[in-house]
Amino acid sequence: MQIGYRKKRVFCIILTLWLMLNTGIISAWAKPEWPSDTGIMAEAGIVVDANTGTVLFGQNIHVAYAPASITKLLTALVVAERAGLDEMVTFSHDAVYNVESGSGNALALTEGDVLSVRDCLHALLLRSSNQAANALAEHVAGSRDAFVELMNQKLGELGCEESHFANPSGLNSTEQYVSAYDMARIARAAFQNPTVLEVGSTRKYTLPATINNPEGLTIGMEHRLLRTTDTSSQYYLEGAVAGKTGYTSVAGNTLVTYAVRDGRGMISVVLKGKQPQYYMDGKSLIEFGFAAFTDIPVYDKETFLQEQESLELGGTVYPVSDLYLSETEYISLPNGAEFSDAERAFEAEVPAGSPGMAVGLLRYTYDGRQVGTAYIYTHQLRVKVAEGADSQVEPVAAGNTSPEIEIHSSAENWKLALGVLLALAVLALLVFWFWYRRKKERQELARRRERQRQRLRELGYSQEEFDRMLEQKKQSRGGRH
Repeated sequence: MQIGYRKKRVFCIILTLWLMLNTGIISAWAKPEWPSDTGIMAEAGIVVDANTGTVLFGQNIHVAYAPASITKLLTALVVAERAGLDEMVTFSHDAVYNVESGSGNALALTEGDVLSVRDCLHALLLRSSNQAANALAEHVAGSRDAFVELMNQKLGELGCEESHFANPSGLNSTEQYVSAYDMARIARAAFQNPTVLEVGSTRKYTLPATINNPEGLTIGMEHRLLRTTDTSSQYYLEGAVAGKTGYTSVAGNTLVTYAVRDGRGMISVVLKGKQPQYYMDGKSLIEFGFAAFTDIPVYDKETFLQEQESLELGGTVYPVSDLYLSETEYISLPNGAEFSDAERAFEAEVPAGSPGMAVGLLRYTYDGRQVGTAYIYTHQLRVKVAEGADSQVEPVAAGNTSPEIEIHSSAENWKLALGVLLALAVLALLVFWFWYRRKKERQELARRRERQRQRLRELGYSQEEFDRMLEQKKQSRGGRH
């Protein structure tokens, strides 16, 4: 029985060690599952990593809903790209009064008022002025209908295929709808625009004199997650930067929120929510994104260019020494995941809307989800930027042949070596434990035998006499029938 027990124990030890070595328990290399431990009360919502565009969590993200005033983020983006901030905007009769009944005019703007584009954008994003939306549309495109064409054209540029807009304000229309997925794309593009980001992150702004406000008017941010500074409040959101609220009877409460912590940005969108829960939905999505995911820089880890001698990109063959990756591109992965856990796909043709001088693309996925991209650039970019011919992409230092990259790329080998050392350490501990147990068992057996000999001496028997008596007893038992 004792020998059988020991064999089983040795077998269990060997089996455990084998499982640890082959399943990655020792080095914790098991690929983490995609986190999903969050949820919202609103009908639809999404959180995306602002740096990579990765969808971290979504609920009904491809279903179309009425957007309400979060529409104004797209309006602001189109205006910022097409008008100077100091241009003056005159409010027409149609701009002031051609709005949905009951939609209000909180700033008391009226026909004949003149404000700068900068003033109008603050009225648009801080106080959600429908009159400012109309006036800006007329100023930029000549009419609201023409401006709406620009809005939908921008949707195409952003790759938004599930949405359509019919007015610049977000008021109800059967032809105005947006998905959470598309709205996140719109918001990401809007907050990448310096003007929209500056205006959308303003907490207070003073408008100049107008007809009904001859002494001017100070307006404040409506978005509660942005204006709450009390850390004990349920509406406080660490790192809150910009966003937009919305409400109509059809859309319910809608919300876009942008927050930044330690250089990482998160954007949440909530559609068809209810007051006040939609704020909690927007906040919980942001917190989930920061807590469950990590951004990993591609430049530090990617060895694709080092593995090539030349690449044919867009019909042109480039020596790899003429190519490099930007230092500012990342992939988003669950906490605990390694860069090597993501799958890489190379594309020799860059899609429409790619940065200037990008000639190739690396696309990364994790569990079937896209988690980031990295453009391959040519060194010609630096010449173009220096000459002022192209400023779409900030020039970066070439790095694909840098010794630093070789050092970083060897990190995986060090991890493998560390894993082997850990495995050997565990094996050594198991062997020591087994030896120590055997030693204790031998000592216990010796103690039992010594106690037995002591009792025999007390009874006047020797060990040999006792063994002989035992043998005779066994023989007598064996002869019974």
